[in-house]
Amino acid sequence: MFDPITLKLNVDPLILSALQEDISSEDVSTNSVMPTAQQGMAELICKQDGIICGLQVFERTFKLLDDTTRVEFFVEDGDFVEKGTLMANVYGDIRVLLSGERTALNYLQRMSGVATYTHSVAALLEGTKTKLLDTRKTTPNNRIFEKYAVTCGGGNNHRYNLSDGVMLKDNHIGAAGGVKEAIAAAKEYAPFVRKIEVEVENLDMVREAVEAGAHIIMLDNMDHEEMAEAMRIIDGRAEVEVSGNVTKENIARLTDLGVDYISSGALTHSAPILDISLKNLHAV
Repeated sequence: MFDPITLKLNVDPLILSALQEDISSEDVSTNSVMPTAQQGMAELICKQDGIICGLQVFERTFKLLDDTTRVEFFVEDGDFVEKGTLMANVYGDIRVLLSGERTALNYLQRMSGVATYTHSVAALLEGTKTKLLDTRKTTPNNRIFEKYAVTCGGGNNHRYNLSDGVMLKDNHIGAAGGVKEAIAAAKEYAPFVRKIEVEVENLDMVREAVEAGAHIIMLDNMDHEEMAEAMRIIDGRAEVEVSGNVTKENIARLTDLGVDYISSGALTHSAPILDISLKNLHAV
């Protein structure tokens, strides 16, 4: 759940922007059939098994249109829900319920889909020391929602954005002139409280990163034999992350390596939505 300050400063503006995208001047359909205020109620029903996430955002969407809207929830973020579950009753002006429905559901379906997919991947790492991480491969202007959804599904967040940590990728290394040069430049420039992570693609780069004092070494798109050898070279002198086209279908091949982290862009860029509907709207 988002705290009140985060909600007002970072979440509300994004929801308002989404509402403005959907209602550029007026909701013609709703105003045609409901010209005046009328109190009503609708049911929020899950149509597919999965992990629910985004209930606060769902509610907030309606409250930004009319703060008298009330939602009675029967589940919480992170709960497993089965197809057919009544998750909430929504009470308010029927015009608000109709106009906010699609935007509210878009957030809830998307966030629940990310949480559900993440949960299925995280389950494959149970019994290991390895933590599952997301990436910055998020939908523009939806990162705050998608990264929260990853945590609801049992995953962990990597850095939130470019200001959040030092990660030296292939192009940073190329620009600096090499692994050692890039790490030295980062140590000189970045605040001392920042860890320095470097992406490596072969064993020579692994050796350079260790010698230069990288705090975290990311093994990117290396084969299993190379990664196993990299672990022997690093020998506990840095934390180790594995990345590169990791999905639910292939993550099991990495579990025997004993790495600290596995990151997967698929958690946010490839998760399908969870099917959820707002049904049975009627006057009360």
